[in-house]
Amino acid sequence: MPAAPLPELPFPGERLRPRRIGIDTGGEHVAYLPLGSSACHGEGFGPHSRLQVSVGSRGLMATLAIMHGDALAPDEVGLSESAWLRLQPAAHEQVALAHPPSVESLSSVRAKLYGRTLADAEIRAIVMDIAAQRYSNLELATFIAACSNDHLALDEVVALTGAMVDSGARLHWPGAVIVDKHCVGGLPGNRTTPIVVAICTALGLVMPKTSSRAITSPAGTADTMAMLAPVDLDLARMRRTVERTGGCIVWGGAINLAPVDDTLIRIERALDIDSPGQLVASILSKKIAAGSNRVVIDVPVGPTAKVREARHARTLERMLRAVAGRFGLELTVLRTDGLQPVGRGVGPALEARDVLAVLQDRPQQPRDLRERALALAAAVIEAGGLAAGTDALALARECLDSGRAWRQFQAICEAQGGMRAPGVAPYRHPVAAVRDSRVEAIDNRRLAQAAKLAGAPLSPLAGLVIDVRVGDPVTTGQPLFTLHAQSPGELAYAMEYVSRHPDIVRLGTGP
Repeated sequence: MPAAPLPELPFPGERLRPRRIGIDTGGEHVAYLPLGSSACHGEGFGPHSRLQVSVGSRGLMATLAIMHGDALAPDEVGLSESAWLRLQPAAHEQVALAHPPSVESLSSVRAKLYGRTLADAEIRAIVMDIAAQRYSNLELATFIAACSNDHLALDEVVALTGAMVDSGARLHWPGAVIVDKHCVGGLPGNRTTPIVVAICTALGLVMPKTSSRAITSPAGTADTMAMLAPVDLDLARMRRTVERTGGCIVWGGAINLAPVDDTLIRIERALDIDSPGQLVASILSKKIAAGSNRVVIDVPVGPTAKVREARHARTLERMLRAVAGRFGLELTVLRTDGLQPVGRGVGPALEARDVLAVLQDRPQQPRDLRERALALAAAVIEAGGLAAGTDALALARECLDSGRAWRQFQAICEAQGGMRAPGVAPYRHPVAAVRDSRVEAIDNRRLAQAAKLAGAPLSPLAGLVIDVRVGDPVTTGQPLFTLHAQSPGELAYAMEYVSRHPDIVRLGTGP
């Protein structure tokens, strides 16, 4: 994405020569100055200072880091990969640095920290400043913390949703009915979306599915789909895919839908926070921006799922419906079983293998994933007006059993840039039962953490395969789950965590 135009800024001292440092900072723009730089002395810049960086009329906000040694010349400024790609300085161009204007909306963030309810205009100002990259990571984390737990009132969630929609593009599709589905998360392996999209679009519904990368899980839908087809589509390619097939499964961040949500997700991932109000705003802003008007929300409920109790599910459902109603969005909310993982694979490539097994109707397919996807597809079919009740479920089942859904999924993958096969991690280690017994429970959160420590989702072949279900009898030495990693170090890291948590798969006291 090209840098946004900014007025050219005067720089009181010398201008600096840009240098590409080659450091990937995970999307955060960082500028590097050598220790003792005259720019630091003249302007009072120091480590973690926020800078306005301009090259001619192109500019961005960056965080400053100071480099020791002689890696940079005194008249050079280093740029992280994200900053370099945004600014794209030519060989003859120089960089000007300046203090940014004060960010007035931070006073509202501080007020929220002390418990004040923010007005629509205050939340909109915060979101617009985040969109303009005026917040540092620390300030973003402060905003997320201020809104965590139940600290957002309904009107604040509505304001946050609307402001996030307005922070980016908004899609419009021909036809009166545009369907979608979303899971609130917290259940490892619950990768129903590719199957649901294939079924529903094969039946003629329009379902332009935009998905997110993982926030606190070992894989998001976009991470898993990326193992099977390109997901970083631009808007034109996405439109062509939907026109050809009726649907798509793409990463929403690539088409500038509610981009502030992606900025917040990056920080939420680091903090391992996904609070109810922000969750609702995140889900609904993406659906509204994508042009959907009938949406099915899957809310798994279980003691180690994201939503732990029925009362929490009811609270979340009320908020989802209330906010959706303000934007004219028709919502179906399904509370589903969140007691244990779904399918066998946990991690992008391993979940992709489960998806293929169901779509191809393989004998060893995970039946729980199949039945869960069929139930959700039936709900989308009903929301789309094609059939109701048992007829909707029968329609979904026939589409999957006949192979129509598999053919449709292949067509979607080809339209998105070509289907590919998920790879296999080179390092594996089974975690075995220590006695003859029966599986009493599986801890979703710790199982997901083990998969993340093995490398998922950044190492897309990593994760784990769950080999048992709650209620299964097991014998001594039988694998309970098998860790997959792309490096020995990541495998050892995950194994150390598993050794400290021997009850990730809890066995009964007797045989």
